Amino acid sequence: MSQAEAPRLLSEPRCVWAAGATLGEGTCWSPSEQALYWVDILGQQLHRWEPATGGKQSWDMDDTISAVAERATQPGLAITLRRGLALFNPKGRALQMLDAPEPELPGNRFNDGKCDAQGRFWGGTMDFACEAPTGSLYRFDAAGQATLALQANFPVTNGPTWSRDQRTMFFNDTVHRKVMAYAFDPVTGEVGAGRVWLKFAEHDGHPDGMTSDAAGRLWICHWGAACVTCHDPVTAAELLRVPLPTDHITNVAFGGPDLTTLHITSARFGLSEAQLAAQPLAGALFTVETNVTGLQPNRFAG
Repeated sequence: MSQAEAPRLLSEPRCVWAAGATLGEGTCWSPSEQALYWVDILGQQLHRWEPATGGKQSWDMDDTISAVAERATQPGLAITLRRGLALFNPKGRALQMLDAPEPELPGNRFNDGKCDAQGRFWGGTMDFACEAPTGSLYRFDAAGQATLALQANFPVTNGPTWSRDQRTMFFNDTVHRKVMAYAFDPVTGEVGAGRVWLKFAEHDGHPDGMTSDAAGRLWICHWGAACVTCHDPVTAAELLRVPLPTDHITNVAFGGPDLTTLHITSARFGLSEAQLAAQPLAGALFTVETNVTGLQPNRFAG
């Protein structure tokens, strides 16, 4: 496919796991396993889904778990728990806590995160009540040591993702409906000046998790608006909308053998009893086929 070809859906969204997650998040495609890892943050579970067999596995955690990345040189995963970054091997359940950088903010927890092309893990924090502007973005090196990369002062953080040339980092101020763009040095990992790249209208909900495709376009989940949208990397213009059967859409990742399948998580949290009755697939994992190629997921260098 030419990178200039307009993005299109090749299938309707399909529920592949009606998990009823309280707060589904943390999509991470494993090319080596041809499987998707994802989480239920408030349900404190790590999930694994294997498309070829339909196989499902779940691990109960003793803490919130919010983001996942594969390790580059060792088996297992890098994960964010409530207080910081940890290593977890699902085989044997070995868990090793690395760094917990916010001991002075007991009301915070880690939320979304992923690795950059250099294998550094980026994790954002947020107020557990989604109210206080206490969110920041941390950069974890290969040893798992955290550096404050961005004092964002957002109540809820989501992202990040990067431009095709790695010179721009996108990060979401979810409560205020803003997608921010920051100057980014891919060698040092330094974050520079930021600007509002996209502001969601009220009827479009709040920007949640997101990813980039091989053409640099951004795919953004809409909390409260039942969709994922694809945006031009320069103008931020909406190019495509993926409608979904439940309101709170939380995270998205490309996967599959050709990296053309969108994997999308959702949440039951925040929906009324009437909304839950009308949206039986709230908290499910969905897939949809596209004509777009995603990027190979970056792995944690540690």
